[in-house]
Amino acid sequence: MANAAPPPGTADIFPEESRRWRRLEAAAADVFARYGYGELRTPVFEFTEVFQRGLGDETEVVQKEMYTFEDRGGRSLTLRPEGTAGVMRALLNTDVLNGVEQRVYYCGPMFRGERPSAGRKRQFHQIGVENVGRVAPELDAECIAMLMHFLEEIGITGAVLKINSRGVMADRGPAGQLLRDYFAGHVAEMCPDCKTRFERNLWRILDCKEAACREIVAGAPDYFAAYSAESQEYFARVLASLDALDVKYEVDRQLVRGLDYYVHTVFEITHAGLGGQNAIAGGGRYELFLPEQSKPVRGVGFAAGMERLMLVQDSLNTGKPEPEAPPVFLVSLGAAARLENLKLAAALRRQCQHVALEVEDKSMKAQMRSANRLGAVTVVIRGEEELNRGVALVKDMAGGDQQEIAIDSLEKFLTKEK
Repeated sequence: MANAAPPPGTADIFPEESRRWRRLEAAAADVFARYGYGELRTPVFEFTEVFQRGLGDETEVVQKEMYTFEDRGGRSLTLRPEGTAGVMRALLNTDVLNGVEQRVYYCGPMFRGERPSAGRKRQFHQIGVENVGRVAPELDAECIAMLMHFLEEIGITGAVLKINSRGVMADRGPAGQLLRDYFAGHVAEMCPDCKTRFERNLWRILDCKEAACREIVAGAPDYFAAYSAESQEYFARVLASLDALDVKYEVDRQLVRGLDYYVHTVFEITHAGLGGQNAIAGGGRYELFLPEQSKPVRGVGFAAGMERLMLVQDSLNTGKPEPEAPPVFLVSLGAAARLENLKLAAALRRQCQHVALEVEDKSMKAQMRSANRLGAVTVVIRGEEELNRGVALVKDMAGGDQQEIAIDSLEKFLTKEK
């Protein structure tokens, strides 16, 4: 191959590491199932308009970060930058628009052409959930509580929940005007991105990380006071439900999230174990329009970055799974013994035993080196003499003891011992 390395901003996941990924996925499946969620798998790429319509043309994801290409049929396709829009497209085949609740979760790779950062490469992985079809503050709180439950299940403690309200679309006018009037006097002092945001996506100024913009934002007016009484009541009920569930939180008026579809509740989970780029999960309630749909899909959900979860686990020393059981290693001296050991390996594997054997014609010494390299604690040795006598030599690699076991009893002996 001309280049054996993966593309920039991506990484290979080798077997010893993939066990951690499976552990995260298994924990998610277990916890989410307790809340009534089932797994939904969607394609890695969608028609581009699914994300343009769903996320909003003015979002930075759509403007700057999507991997979009034209297929052989001239259709514009995009590698999914997030999970929600594709899930909503799939759920349109159900009765969610008629208020029938769907609870689903997903996990898999996402793609964004942004500068790689801690735990976020251009191909990254997310675990997410969507509760779609019904609207209630208590559902928002339950979704957040489930996320915190999942974090506890994978050994992440010390996470901080930040929460805010975006109100509803009708609130954006009066609340946005308060912010626009204030920020208009500070545009010259803003970073280049926020100067653009002032014209195209005013609310994103609130979560800019540049120091000069943070100082400006600190003096911004209380836009929440401009929300309708209904929106304020909705948020109060979310907080009351979190209190009832004993979920600790911090109200953060600068938290807006980066996508246009959010309404009412938005939240983010941070952890000091990540350093500066400290967000490990986030989400909220949304109203999402898809192509050829005049009625929005309403739901609440979140996504957690798997790479970032593992970085936090590393900081807490909670991420390493238990080592796999060491294999039984079958040493074969001669072609006849190799065939018999192939049969024995198949029988043992059907009984959930980990088995390794040498299938090439190697010396006894070379095969024992392989057994040591694989960490085998039990080695079964068979050659022509053992085959003729109907026995096998079983060696304990830790203690060095060796005994003869009749072939008829060998399978039972090995599975009993392990």
